[in-house]
Amino acid sequence: MSNAYLRWFTSDHEFPFFIQYGGHDEDMELHRHVDFSELVIVLNGNATHIVNTEESFIKKGNVFVINGDTPHAYRAPHDFQICNIMFRPEMLASAGPDLRKSKGFQALFVLEPFYRNIHSYPSKMSLPISNLEYVESLISVMIGEYGGKQQGYQTMLVSRFTEMVVYLSRHYDTQDKGVEGTNLFHLANAISYIEDHYLEPLSLEEIAGKSNVSVRHLNRIFRSYYQMTPISYLQKLRLEKACYLLKHGNLSITEISYECGFNDSNYFTRQFTKVYCMSPKMYRQTL
Repeated sequence: MSNAYLRWFTSDHEFPFFIQYGGHDEDMELHRHVDFSELVIVLNGNATHIVNTEESFIKKGNVFVINGDTPHAYRAPHDFQICNIMFRPEMLASAGPDLRKSKGFQALFVLEPFYRNIHSYPSKMSLPISNLEYVESLISVMIGEYGGKQQGYQTMLVSRFTEMVVYLSRHYDTQDKGVEGTNLFHLANAISYIEDHYLEPLSLEEIAGKSNVSVRHLNRIFRSYYQMTPISYLQKLRLEKACYLLKHGNLSITEISYECGFNDSNYFTRQFTKVYCMSPKMYRQTL
């Protein structure tokens, strides 16, 4: 297995982004993207997609994201043409809060690529022809901008890339997902709701209700895909917020505990110490 680096495709360190049309007439060796993620849109034909050791059939209209540490390859291509968009993950981190809370965005750009790396996950987005034509028009503009490099081309590319991410996320919300996709969508729904309300009082029953699943099923899919419970994920977000406030604010430990959704400062201190192996007070003193 080989490694691929973004510098192989672009030498612009200030704008780590690359887009191209890709055609594969022969099998591709298994490779890993060391320092970038890749959005792949299948424009024509079909092939067998290898991810780790799992195989799945991909065809025109399929869309998926491969994270940097996920080995993948293409085999048995037939009239196979794709668009590769290579980007650093921080480009998605700069998305607006409304997009980050989108169920489609969480599923397609965050959860699917994460789970695709840790266990078999053959499910993928499939665009109808009419939707694919619109995406192809965006690709054409982006490739023209990337090749022309006129003044403001980087801003234009970021704008068009964001438009594509929003468009694909919206379509993911409406597609027929199958069992695996439906479970992932419920999970994305739960995560989006938790991230939107994690500083408020939240119960497992409320999270499950907003995700349209039972508490038992929510716990099952959370453990299956995320290796933790919904409440553990909620606490993780709260503690990360507490770390930020300890670094950047002057609030007392008690004030931070309440600000971060903990109703008991002693409980907050115990949980913080358990995760970070030091008390909030010690954590603040080490900064």
